[in-house]
Amino acid sequence: MSKVSKIVGVVCISLTCLGASADETKIPIIVGHRGASAYLPEDTLISVAGGYLQYPDYLKFDTSMTKDGKIVIAHDIYLDYSTNIKEIYPNMARADGHIYINDLTLDEIKKLTARERTKADFITPAYPDRFPVTDALPIGVPTLDEMLILIRGLDKSTGHNIGVCIDLKGPGQYADKGHEFAKTLLEVLAKYGYKDANSKCYVNSFDPKILKYIKYDLHSNIKLVQSVYDNVPECPDVDYSKMLTKEGLKEISTYACGVDPAFKLIFIDYGKSKDFQPNDVVRLAHDNGLIVRAWTLRKEDLPAGVTYDELCDALFKKAKVDAVHTDSPDLGVNYVKSNFKKFSK
Repeated sequence: MSKVSKIVGVVCISLTCLGASADETKIPIIVGHRGASAYLPEDTLISVAGGYLQYPDYLKFDTSMTKDGKIVIAHDIYLDYSTNIKEIYPNMARADGHIYINDLTLDEIKKLTARERTKADFITPAYPDRFPVTDALPIGVPTLDEMLILIRGLDKSTGHNIGVCIDLKGPGQYADKGHEFAKTLLEVLAKYGYKDANSKCYVNSFDPKILKYIKYDLHSNIKLVQSVYDNVPECPDVDYSKMLTKEGLKEISTYACGVDPAFKLIFIDYGKSKDFQPNDVVRLAHDNGLIVRAWTLRKEDLPAGVTYDELCDALFKKAKVDAVHTDSPDLGVNYVKSNFKKFSK
């Protein structure tokens, strides 16, 4: 790519992102994280339906591909902590003890019961005060098609238009580095009207290679967002420490229109005091035309002595992030209604 072409590409991505979110950036954007996962088992149809009816701006869920090329919704690339898979398929674990989604067909996955997330013993709830861990309800692992049918149906029946944020989990685990995964994802999205940068849809991943593949090889202009943490086991060759630097954010702006950093990456000494001091990450991201969507706001993980609304103040009023992923969309929506006069639905 020539230097001129690269510059033009950066400008176009920035304008696309800002144009698509011109109304959204006036007030904070609330993203329901895995649906209403503070109240219902994450990444399930009932969690997303519950989250939808709390009316956030977007709903975020995670995707993986099955052995037979179908896309399903699940947070991890394996199903150990959020289904009864250990009871149904006790002998299918790999050497690391996990049973991976891409080792199972869709028919096999449809035999499972989805449930509240557990810890590594598969019994103890990850969040004890949330929905009980139970196999007594017929909750299944949904496909991407089923999830989008639900959301578009709710759009019609409620008159709302709630967007979707879709995370491609661990594309590097596939033999083709997730290329078929990405192609299939775009095909499914297009079936439900999510075709380009004008769609109320973002695709994000921790893996920059898959985002670049979508942009440069598949020639899609769907809105892309680079997720960032300090360490991601599925992407061992990615140096995330460089991504939120001036140079790193400039590079991200060549292929994505947004960045999703963990909270601790946008504050100085996050969680050590109530005096939240932002670092330069959000400012530098905005300088490069990137929106910033921080994650994840949940009551169980609040820093000591800090309330939900106080952390929202730090994120939106101090750090100036554009959006927050939250397990409690209702609390996020109520915060925006109470603190931003321009809020309207």
